[in-house]
Amino acid sequence: MSAPSSLPPAQGENPAPENEGLAVDTGLKPAGPTPSSSRFQVDLVAEAAGAADKTLASGDKDAPAPEGSEPAAGGEEAKGRFRVVNFVDPSGASPPEAVPAEGFQNGDTVMSEGSLHSSTGGQHHYHYDTHTNTYYLRTFGHNTIDAVPNIDFYRQTAAPLGDKLIRPTLSELHDELDKEPFEDGFANGDELTPAEEAAAKEASEPKGAVKFGWIKGVLVRCMLNIWGVMLFIRMSWIVGQAGIVLSCVIVLMATVVTTITGLSTSAIATNGFVRGGGAYYLISRSLGPEFGGSIGLIFAFANAVAVAMYVVGFAETVVELLSVDCIMTDEINDIRIVGTITVILLLGISVAGMEWEAKAQIFLLVVLITAIFNYFIGSFIPLQSKESQGFFGYDSGIMMENMGPDFRGTESFFSVFAIFFPAATGILAGANISGDLSDPQLAIPRGTLLAILITGIVYLGVAISTGSCIVRDATGNDNDTRSTQIMANCTDAACKFGYDFSSCKSDDGLYNCRYGLQNDFQVMSIVSGFGPIITAGIFSATLSSALASLVSAPKVFQALCKDNIYPGLEMFAKGYGKNNEPLRGYILTFCIALAFILIAQLNIIAPIISNFFLASYALINFSVFHASLANSPGWRPSFKYYNMWVSLAGAVLCCVVMFVINWWAALMTNVIVMGLYIYVSYKKPDVNWGSSTQALTYHQALTHSLHLSSVEDHIKNFRPQCLVMTGYPNSRPALLHLVHAFTKNVGLMICGHGSRRPNFKELSNDQTRYQRWLMKNETKAFYTPVFAEDIREGTQYLLQAAGLGRLRPNTLVIGFKNDWKDGDMMNVETYIQMIHDAFDYQYGAVVLRLKEGLDVSHISEQDDLLSSQEKTSGMKDVVVSIDMKDSDGDSSKPSSKATSVQNTQSLIIPQTLNVADQRLLDASQLFKRKQGKGTVDVWWLFDDGGLTLLIPYLLTNKKKWNDCKIRVFIGGKINRIDHDRRAMATLLSKFRIDFSDINVLGDINTKPKKENVTAFEEMIEPYRLKEDDMEQDTAEALKASEPWRITDNELELYRAKTNRQIRLNELLKEHSSTANLIVMSMPLARKGAVSSALYMSWLETLSKDLPPLLLVRGNHQSVLTFYS
Repeated sequence: MSAPSSLPPAQGENPAPENEGLAVDTGLKPAGPTPSSSRFQVDLVAEAAGAADKTLASGDKDAPAPEGSEPAAGGEEAKGRFRVVNFVDPSGASPPEAVPAEGFQNGDTVMSEGSLHSSTGGQHHYHYDTHTNTYYLRTFGHNTIDAVPNIDFYRQTAAPLGDKLIRPTLSELHDELDKEPFEDGFANGDELTPAEEAAAKEASEPKGAVKFGWIKGVLVRCMLNIWGVMLFIRMSWIVGQAGIVLSCVIVLMATVVTTITGLSTSAIATNGFVRGGGAYYLISRSLGPEFGGSIGLIFAFANAVAVAMYVVGFAETVVELLSVDCIMTDEINDIRIVGTITVILLLGISVAGMEWEAKAQIFLLVVLITAIFNYFIGSFIPLQSKESQGFFGYDSGIMMENMGPDFRGTESFFSVFAIFFPAATGILAGANISGDLSDPQLAIPRGTLLAILITGIVYLGVAISTGSCIVRDATGNDNDTRSTQIMANCTDAACKFGYDFSSCKSDDGLYNCRYGLQNDFQVMSIVSGFGPIITAGIFSATLSSALASLVSAPKVFQALCKDNIYPGLEMFAKGYGKNNEPLRGYILTFCIALAFILIAQLNIIAPIISNFFLASYALINFSVFHASLANSPGWRPSFKYYNMWVSLAGAVLCCVVMFVINWWAALMTNVIVMGLYIYVSYKKPDVNWGSSTQALTYHQALTHSLHLSSVEDHIKNFRPQCLVMTGYPNSRPALLHLVHAFTKNVGLMICGHGSRRPNFKELSNDQTRYQRWLMKNETKAFYTPVFAEDIREGTQYLLQAAGLGRLRPNTLVIGFKNDWKDGDMMNVETYIQMIHDAFDYQYGAVVLRLKEGLDVSHISEQDDLLSSQEKTSGMKDVVVSIDMKDSDGDSSKPSSKATSVQNTQSLIIPQTLNVADQRLLDASQLFKRKQGKGTVDVWWLFDDGGLTLLIPYLLTNKKKWNDCKIRVFIGGKINRIDHDRRAMATLLSKFRIDFSDINVLGDINTKPKKENVTAFEEMIEPYRLKEDDMEQDTAEALKASEPWRITDNELELYRAKTNRQIRLNELLKEHSSTANLIVMSMPLARKGAVSSALYMSWLETLSKDLPPLLLVRGNHQSVLTFYS
């Protein structure tokens, strides 16, 4: 290894040859170990001339790079990746440590001790160049690849405001240098969700999009939407009905609802970067896709229909102005014609781009504000010509007369409130285009809250102003002046101005005047300084609201479609141009709006729209309450002026207002929201947004787990919680399906796997991958792999550490080791010791045997292997077995291990299955199918606490097994068969377990058939120690090295037990050969007294040539009780 030189090159040193100059992407690779090419650029950099060094050291931005080199600035380099620079010193000396150029200012040349070298004598020194444009700053003045905190590390995969950088992984900092630090694909091992892929695609599209600030983007839009037509053609009528006081109360009530919602919106919008989608984005990222998807769809639809409502309002005004002499057909068709032309023009403005639409909004706002000022100026200029129409200027008498309510007809406080409230539903107009805001976190709170404040003040001002200068009823007739004869009887406020409008009220109590607050919707035009400006204001209010809704609906719908919540709507996710305009969404919105415009009567649709908006507001408020309640560390909004209980009150208020406005529309809205919620919940979209629902679920699970741990176990609450040694979950489907059948919704199931692979990163990836496989196959279980030298060690780890608190396994489930006679007998020793370990840890033990076997991992056509969907670029490995042996019991055998097949998308490898494999594959699906009419035979020979009886009871309660009847077999004496049957029937009835038959076996202890005994002796012959035929020392040494061997003394001592296993197999074949499943008490072998080979021989003899057999032995603690 050549030592790094501290001397600079001589001034006269010749420059390097051209082919050794600074070359980019030359394809040269270091001879030593290199990082993965997916994350590194490999550049070859030669030592340049002294002049070039001076240039580099100077840091002058404008200094040219030496000839044959490229600029040091790394703008062209792949963002978020390392740049590996190879310094080649032609003289063989190590390069000096020079000051970097501008592009390398604050850079960090790392690993400068030359720890990475080629194998050619140390001439090539590979340094990680941590360029400021790519990765790291100098860390505390030291050369290191350990990165300092950087905002770009925390961006999502698609970051609109900057490129995501990937911090060095723990493997890169920690692993040995001769190891590949990471695999191809994403360094963090994460896969992109469909939503992230769409966002990544969006981020890769051309930049230069138009972004708006808080004034143009939020304030202007919200003010235009909130004021709307209500300001000019309904506010005066509301004052006439409710009076000044109650009108102010109505405005304040609506403002309270919108202010609380605005505060909640601000809190959510400042809890992280906000993308496009408005209300949908805020709700879905807070409460999850279920609520977000349901609200997003109806919110987009409501905005589309709102376009029609505003356009029809505009068309009605136009038709009314033209009704004198310009009627084309009739009033309804004229509204349709004008409305259609209007919405086409608005569509053209929207499609032209957000910039044009924003300019149009500014113009409309100017017109609207001019109209408002025009009204207030006119209210201070009373004219005698207007007095007959009810306008007398500001007067305390008029104000006091209008202070109280005067509800007429069927109107009430709530009906008037219902008419006004739609005017307050524009507060999300700015948030709906959140994707087009330059800084949504600043713009949404500031613009929305300020718009609510300004519009609220204007509404209150108009309410007080109109109530103070206009009387409720006026005839419009200049001749209705007060006469001297009735002077004493005139009490109205108009009397002192010389007018008598008492004729407006007829004898039957009805009002028949055309003017005044109660009668003239256009009274503000009369008051204003110049009436046509108010008309222009009405046009401006309607068109601006229509334009805002026409833009909001496609944006929200596009965000919804990008997340792929509803399959089949992906086509509307596509955007066009630099602003990613949803042109398809515009066309869809136009079609919906046009359909409702052609109806030309929206009195029924309007309250539904208001309810849709209110449902969105309610969920936004509830989102803040829910997120605060979940107490997630990720809930850190920078906007602090919110309170969870105020937000909850806001949500309740919104719901109340929904029913106040229109109870049947509120019910319809709730039904639609819940229907969409149920649909999205059922479809389970593949998204993970870190919603507060997840946070609250975790919080509740943690709380309940801790609470559960503080309560002692009780027999009535016992559940079989199984640790199932499946290996990879798809390796032994029959074992998985059977255990899942009796643990689903009842008890815990953990799929344990003792893996021999020491790569912990692969182990972690396997855990994620197979947990997803279990969820995809609707198996309610957890997959827990551990690194261990053999299956016993892995099982010991899991027996000790698996689970949490009371949610811990209490039963070990394994597959029978079918190939035990063919392999190394030490594997049998390991297998049997694993059962002993379970009993040592006070676990129950269950062994499943199928005569065809359990392990199907060597069959490549099995349908249960991972689907191609789960093997994206981040997961390139597929699972294919490399061992043809059927080692059912040992989940860490090679047959259960996975080997990598690079870039393989399909698991199907054409081959012809032999008969045995075909039977094995068929048997693996045995417990997945519904079981026909048959029996589950329970051979409850020994009382283990009741687990042998509980498992078949739980099985037969499931839908797939409910056609099977339980038959119970017990041991007994020939002269007491009836007594034993009655005793067992009594016990089962007390346990409330249904059974179809009880069989008492009085001949268990009968000697087995001679040929079966002979077959057993032949089977154990290779495993006998035969210590009588050798020296004692030799026998002891052999027993020590091969502890599984059967001694003569042991065989003789347990002769009766051996015969019992042989006899039981004969009885099983006689009584249960047609059973769907046999559940039988597992024989016990005393630890240290019975050799592994003998115990394995007992299990083999007992269970061979039978239907599916489950050997069960509880831990001898009661799991059944007949007490209440």
